Amino acid sequence: MKRMNFLRILSVLFIFSIAFTACNNDDDSKVEPNSISEYKTPKYVFFFIGDGMSTPQINVTEAALNDQDFTLKSASISSTVGIGKLNIRQFPVAGMQTTHAEDRYITCSAAAATALATGYKTTINTIAMNGERTQDFTTMAEMAKAKGMKVGIISSVSIDHATPACFYAHTPDRNNYQEIGQDLIASGFDYFAGGNVRFNKYKDYSLNNFITDATAQGYSYVNTKAGFTALNANSGRVIATLKSLETYTGDSGAMPYAIDLNAQESEDDKITLADFTEKGIELLDNENGFFMMIEGGKIDWACHANDVVSSAMDVVAFDEAIGVALAFYKEHPDETLIVVTGDHECGGLTLGFASTDYETSFDLLKHQTESYFIFTNKVKAWKQAGTKTFEQAMTEVKTSFGLGDESKGLGLSEYEESLLRSAFEKSITGQNGYSADEAYVHYGSYDPFTVTVTHILNNKAGIDWTTFQHTGTPVPVFALGQGQYEFSGYYDNTDIAKKIIEVAKYQ
Repeated sequence: MKRMNFLRILSVLFIFSIAFTACNNDDDSKVEPNSISEYKTPKYVFFFIGDGMSTPQINVTEAALNDQDFTLKSASISSTVGIGKLNIRQFPVAGMQTTHAEDRYITCSAAAATALATGYKTTINTIAMNGERTQDFTTMAEMAKAKGMKVGIISSVSIDHATPACFYAHTPDRNNYQEIGQDLIASGFDYFAGGNVRFNKYKDYSLNNFITDATAQGYSYVNTKAGFTALNANSGRVIATLKSLETYTGDSGAMPYAIDLNAQESEDDKITLADFTEKGIELLDNENGFFMMIEGGKIDWACHANDVVSSAMDVVAFDEAIGVALAFYKEHPDETLIVVTGDHECGGLTLGFASTDYETSFDLLKHQTESYFIFTNKVKAWKQAGTKTFEQAMTEVKTSFGLGDESKGLGLSEYEESLLRSAFEKSITGQNGYSADEAYVHYGSYDPFTVTVTHILNNKAGIDWTTFQHTGTPVPVFALGQGQYEFSGYYDNTDIAKKIIEVAKYQ
């Protein structure tokens, strides 16, 4: 008995010492959490969604970009990236969420975002409606607007893509872009920013029609950096996007990948997700508060293509937008809630590969200097010209990815070279020698040569993929601010919306 009492006393003293240390921590990089049981209704709510982002995407970003050479690739990449240094790491509360849709275990972005925006499950491809597509669900953004708050929706992909659309639109099919664009204008939300609308998918309507109708509803349409910089709290409702997206639809109206930011010819196209977030705060801050949803959409797109470096750099661009909200929180800790999550994992990304055993060589990834998207466009040009040889193509590969350069530790084995040669022929001739099923397993819907290049580079680093689509892997949730402890635990994606709605008293 005496021994048991002694152990209990030691346990109490140990717990007390931890609490005392935490209360006396003078590290300015940490944030003090509020009481577990008591919190104030937040006036400002930030909801960050990393599309396709789960723990593998976060972990590989920290591990790979721990090498400072990665800071040279993009103006949006912070010099402080490294293991444990992402802004997400400052969040004191973490949870996990399951992502399945109503009718399928592996979800799509529409069903997942509907759950995150409304608190209800729905079916694949459905935007903020019930599974039968007979009833609209009210979104948290609409609730916030009805409460008198200002609302902002930001995305690095097209602003009418599935995830952002689920916060303001209601339609049976995510591909109803023209209808979604009309819902955007009719929403009355105060700030839309990032990618443009996918006007190339409109049936009997043009971008000019969209701008005219938006202007008639009180929106300013801004597409230059000068115009964007000039925006202020008196600007009224705003749709802010990039100039090149008015004519360029090759990447579906989305912002450039972060890795390609410096390759953009015009300064009008070098506005980052963090820039859009910072401007959003300036435009939306008011006495009634605001709700802002920010999506890092191109994390998902890079993972669909199995391009880990482009994905990692977009995770950083997303995290830097989170850093903007974190700085705002530190000025308004008693009035702010920030929640960060993903809608699903994409690509089946895993840190570990058969041929590297227990070893990883993430530093090899620093030699990639452009996204799969830009390189694929080069391959398409080679195919059209019909003059590029495999040896000439490999010179380009060495420049853009480092593959084949022994001095960088990226020499190629005979097997790897044979894979590249075969894929090059398939890309140039369009004849892959596979059945449709075989070709899809190897390359998905992507260019065979580009996929083979990224796969070999990723494998050499000790990274692999299982699919070109989404997976059912659970996704982390991070919370900071008023009501943060409500987000600890293991729960469904619908619960995130329910928690935000309850904490913010949107209903």
